[in-house]
Amino acid sequence: MSRRLFALCASLMLVVVVAGLVQLLSPSQREAVAEEAANLPVPPFPPRIAEGDAYESCLATLANDPISAVSIAEAWQASGGGDAALHCRGLALIAVGKPAEGAALLEQLAASGNAAPLALASVLGQAGQARLMVAQADKAAEDTTKALRLSPDNADLLLMRATALSAGGKRAEAVDDTSAALRIDGQRIGALVQRAVLRRELGQLDLAQADIDRAMALDPDDADALLERGILRQRMGNIAGARADWERVRIVNPDSTTADLAAQDLSLLEAGPAR
Repeated sequence: MSRRLFALCASLMLVVVVAGLVQLLSPSQREAVAEEAANLPVPPFPPRIAEGDAYESCLATLANDPISAVSIAEAWQASGGGDAALHCRGLALIAVGKPAEGAALLEQLAASGNAAPLALASVLGQAGQARLMVAQADKAAEDTTKALRLSPDNADLLLMRATALSAGGKRAEAVDDTSAALRIDGQRIGALVQRAVLRRELGQLDLAQADIDRAMALDPDDADALLERGILRQRMGNIAGARADWERVRIVNPDSTTADLAAQDLSLLEAGPAR
């Protein structure tokens, strides 16, 4: 997956995962991650697959102390906690930096759980996100495909599968999924930019430009759209326009991954054609 598509799709990562990993960082690193996480859209967290005080308590511990949540969920599962304990344990493992192990538990839950189909689709989406964290693109695509069978009109799942397909080198199929997501919600700027990146990587510059034009019409200061428009402008020989877009990114969204990418592109631009 390209660095730009990876950065764009980072917003699909679970807020619980970010929160858990923060516990393992130094104070200065925690502050940086917290600032970045504050810009992420907060999804309904987490999908409830059961009811009960023990379940809510485990999830609350997960949000604040994921290492303890692992121990609590393991003990609870051993004593017959069922699907709820399995769900909390899977999320906790992801949050403490063991995404593959956590994903395996979530996949187990989805295969044997008795929750409602939409809740199980969300669980499979969480598993897919975890698989992407460790570059297991095929498994992520498999998880999201199963999730889409349960929730076929879910734009978030379609975009997640597009990310997995792209990471596996299947860009044309990824374009199909982003297009399907945009048919559900044509106002998603992130989906338009994601499709533009894919189309550029496929050499479809005119179609990529059309997507970016739509995104910019919705929000002229969207940092990801500006970053990608700069790349397209550079490809088409508009160096001044590319520079202007990347400089604008650093103004509208400073101290972000997107701004870092814009700074890298500006540095390469200044280095000249040889770079």
